[in-house]
Amino acid sequence: MPLPLPVPPLMLTTGPVPVYPEVLKALGSPVLYDYHPTFRQFYADVIEKLRVAFRSSIAPVIMQGEAILGIEAAAAALIGGNDVVLNLVSGVYGKGFESWAGRYGKEVVELAVPFDEIIDPQAVREALHRRPDISVVSLCHHDTPSGTLNPLNEIGATVAEHGAYLIVDAVSSFGGLDAHPQAAHVDIFITSPSKCLGSTPGLSLISVSERGWEKIERNADAPRGSFLSLAAWKDASIPGRTFPVTPSIAEIYALDAALDRYALEGPENVWARHAETAAIARAGLLELGVTLWPKREAWCAPTATAFKIPGGYTDVELRDRLLNEHGILLSLGRGDTTGKVLRIAHMGASAEPEFARKTITALSSILSRSTD
Repeated sequence: MPLPLPVPPLMLTTGPVPVYPEVLKALGSPVLYDYHPTFRQFYADVIEKLRVAFRSSIAPVIMQGEAILGIEAAAAALIGGNDVVLNLVSGVYGKGFESWAGRYGKEVVELAVPFDEIIDPQAVREALHRRPDISVVSLCHHDTPSGTLNPLNEIGATVAEHGAYLIVDAVSSFGGLDAHPQAAHVDIFITSPSKCLGSTPGLSLISVSERGWEKIERNADAPRGSFLSLAAWKDASIPGRTFPVTPSIAEIYALDAALDRYALEGPENVWARHAETAAIARAGLLELGVTLWPKREAWCAPTATAFKIPGGYTDVELRDRLLNEHGILLSLGRGDTTGKVLRIAHMGASAEPEFARKTITALSSILSRSTD
């Protein structure tokens, strides 16, 4: 007999996030043969629901692996040996893209800001003016270790004006705010079902523009016959096409349920719930005298709130007290923010105003006792 699992905490971590009940139920559906006509139609329906959620005119791609697969696959597919890549760095994950860009491209030019700031579109414009040979730009929209949100639409318009291709990591932003690939002139837009959509980790959800597909087809260096091949999944939902590998059947069921829930609640309502929850968290922290990590509150993301560790505590100590005394689990920092911040996620099922209030109440209790 397996050991019973402990009572789960209120999980306000930046990923994976709590899964919606509808998603958990869908995971229990019978696993069909991937070429059964019923599943083939189901898969095509999920692709269409995702296209609608992306607000795109082009069918998206689902790759069978956690979203880091989609980000690396995007770099491998779009960046060729003659490409100069402008990598926009405002946090840990933005910086991390440099290794893939350097592996596949000719040169990587970095535009970086401190990890408590955001990318200025004017700085992007100036970088492109200095280096007219830049052909690809990469951006992490919401860098969760910092809790900052970059101005996607403004940057996208600037990149489009230059004529470069834009790759965007929207893993922890899509579904929690108004961020869509075509509106932002994004050529490859990658997100995850396990963040604001409230589903499980295990899939990469990707939108590719028409010009993006054309460049991929021209790119002799783009992977073919590989697990990293983005092109292999293009039009996989069309009858008669074969899947490159066996799809993660249960994950597709879960994604379907998450997309249905997103549509039923209404995207604008979902975004408002995320924004309200984050605003309550920020206001509560400031009232307690706790400092937000981003230099300006206007730069804070509605999907995660990062705050500096109050004096007299370590990050691990404060995280553990919140967990052990109040049953609330937050995320530590990562990379350059390790030891400096804790992060409250507001994604999917965790984006509830009640949860932000509980967290502030718990933190207030801990901090007030430390001053007694």
